[in-house]
Amino acid sequence: MESPLSQNPKLFPSLEAAVARRKQLAEAGKKLVLTNGCFDLLHCGHVYYLRAAAQLGDELWIGLNGADSVRALKGPTRPVQGDLERAFTLGALEFVSGVFFFHTPRLDAEIRALRPDVYAKAGDYTLETLNPDERAALLDCGAKIEFLPFLPGFSTTSLIGKISCAAAAGTL
Repeated sequence: MESPLSQNPKLFPSLEAAVARRKQLAEAGKKLVLTNGCFDLLHCGHVYYLRAAAQLGDELWIGLNGADSVRALKGPTRPVQGDLERAFTLGALEFVSGVFFFHTPRLDAEIRALRPDVYAKAGDYTLETLNPDERAALLDCGAKIEFLPFLPGFSTTSLIGKISCAAAAGTL
């Protein structure tokens, strides 16, 4: 039986489908904002940043690291939630227009294919700390790179730590 979470109208079934929609946006003169991440446990810091990113254009799309990619970046115990769960949660945000998976640690091929107008990252990144391949792809396609205010005190890693401590103490 197919999971009801797979019925996510904002989840592109493939990169090709996202590229086709991107072409429609460009033809309509609409501005695409792209961001990416693991979004393992969606928290206040994510929502704060994503809402700000959505205000930079007409549609906000999220490149979501697939599970193997998350493990490569974050370690063998991550992601905590599966791909469909993470995509469904992001798609439920009214200011998110599209979500697609990528399965490599970096997004450079998808950036080159989608050619976003704006690429947004949270303020804990800088131009120097962006992955060099992603930065080169963004520069090649002429995307404006925006670093948005970071809401301090929120991270998935610290949230997992708090949950683990509460579980160990029996206070969950």
